[in-house]
Amino acid sequence: MLSEFGITNAVILVAYLTGMVAIGLRLAGRQKTTEDYFLAGRNMPWLAVGMSMFASLTSATTYMGVPAFAYSHNVAMIFGVAMSLAAAPILSRLFYPVYRKQRVTTSYEYILVRYGPRARRAVSALFVLSRLGWLGIVIYAPAKAMSVASGMPLLLAIMLMGLLAVTYTVLGGLSAVIWTDVVQFVILFGGAVWLVGTLVTHVPGGAAEIVRVAAQAGKLDVFDWTDLSKLTALSAVIGWFFVFLNDYGTDQVTVQRLMAVRTDRGVVKAIAFNAVNDLLINGMLIFIGVGMFTYFRAFPERLDGSVDVDGMLPFYIMHILPPGASGLMVTAIFAAAMSSVDSGINSLSTVIVNDWIKPWRREHVEATDVALGRWLTIGLGTLATLAAVFAARIGDIVQMWMGIMGLFAAPILSIFVLGLVTRRAHFLGWLVGAGCGIALTVVLQRYYAARLMTMWHFPISFGVTTLIGYTASRLISCLRRCFSTTRSTQI
Repeated sequence: MLSEFGITNAVILVAYLTGMVAIGLRLAGRQKTTEDYFLAGRNMPWLAVGMSMFASLTSATTYMGVPAFAYSHNVAMIFGVAMSLAAAPILSRLFYPVYRKQRVTTSYEYILVRYGPRARRAVSALFVLSRLGWLGIVIYAPAKAMSVASGMPLLLAIMLMGLLAVTYTVLGGLSAVIWTDVVQFVILFGGAVWLVGTLVTHVPGGAAEIVRVAAQAGKLDVFDWTDLSKLTALSAVIGWFFVFLNDYGTDQVTVQRLMAVRTDRGVVKAIAFNAVNDLLINGMLIFIGVGMFTYFRAFPERLDGSVDVDGMLPFYIMHILPPGASGLMVTAIFAAAMSSVDSGINSLSTVIVNDWIKPWRREHVEATDVALGRWLTIGLGTLATLAAVFAARIGDIVQMWMGIMGLFAAPILSIFVLGLVTRRAHFLGWLVGAGCGIALTVVLQRYYAARLMTMWHFPISFGVTTLIGYTASRLISCLRRCFSTTRSTQI
């Protein structure tokens, strides 16, 4: 395995992984309270948090999946990622002023204030389910890259990835997560720029030829509004707008970071920084996908027919780039994964401690809760690794991610939006809507997969949950008033 991967590449990767653990060791033992461990003392600079926001949700799923999708389908994603710019003002003016005013640790503390304890438990449970599935995917993706690159058995790569990501997260809490994310952001950005440069250099005719071949192959034909079976500009714009509202407005991974920023102005800056980089880096990843498509069209003899589309980027990295450069790029994929895994398990442990365990205890001992958070991180990392083993048995990375988001995340976004824009919605009404939304999503995923692009599942589920949830809330409230009036008359 080492001879195939190369000593130079192995040294680069080991140096990166050692550096990540070293950051965790550097910050270990400084967390005396849950606010220190879960929120970094609410004292983080906005730029570090902005980098961490992007690195956390731009996982190896994105780093490998976006180029793979552009390679095999089209470039419609560029219209979707542009929606991060449209979502940013809504996040800054609607969601975060409320969270910051209430000084929440988790976004589900807002749900407690707005809807009550039952709603808090239900919504936080949906978050845990969705993030556990997502974590399995983001461990599986880089493990697959390592397997393709080095010949290492896939299951072994999955186990190693899970162990390394958990180690420094346990040691340093959110502080370690954010500062390792800063390093990982730099690697992600630099890796994308490097890949764009190599493709422009290696493809005869450069960038102009890449665009020409992409247009000739129909990859720029994304304005067919009638075809619901593939990703188009319309489905990307609608779908990603709601995804960004969920990812950056309600998801604990992001909320936890922005609650750690020192000032309200810093929160706005971090959101804006992340939105710009969403478009910039994802735009480069899309270009990388069509660039690889053009490259292997020009040099078909250099493509191994046994490599599937999700393994295309690591194959290009290991077989086209020189030693050292290929090691840096595999490291970038690992960085993308680890930045998501550390964030996911840290936010999951935060939710379990703050939203599930603390409400049931009469006394809170900070040292005990910090220790509990560390043990939960270990346990959740183990579960995520097992989920990755399951993900290895499934196909298309991007499709899996969209399916998970549509199933669980859309109802979560719905209850937040209903709570923020109207006082007439309540938990029981939303619960009816969520049941309908989840059931419909299961039906769409099972029976209409070939006719309806998975990206539509999220907005459809959100729309159904919101509409039925609001309507059911009004009807239930009306029935309660009628029943109360009837009882009063009888008495």
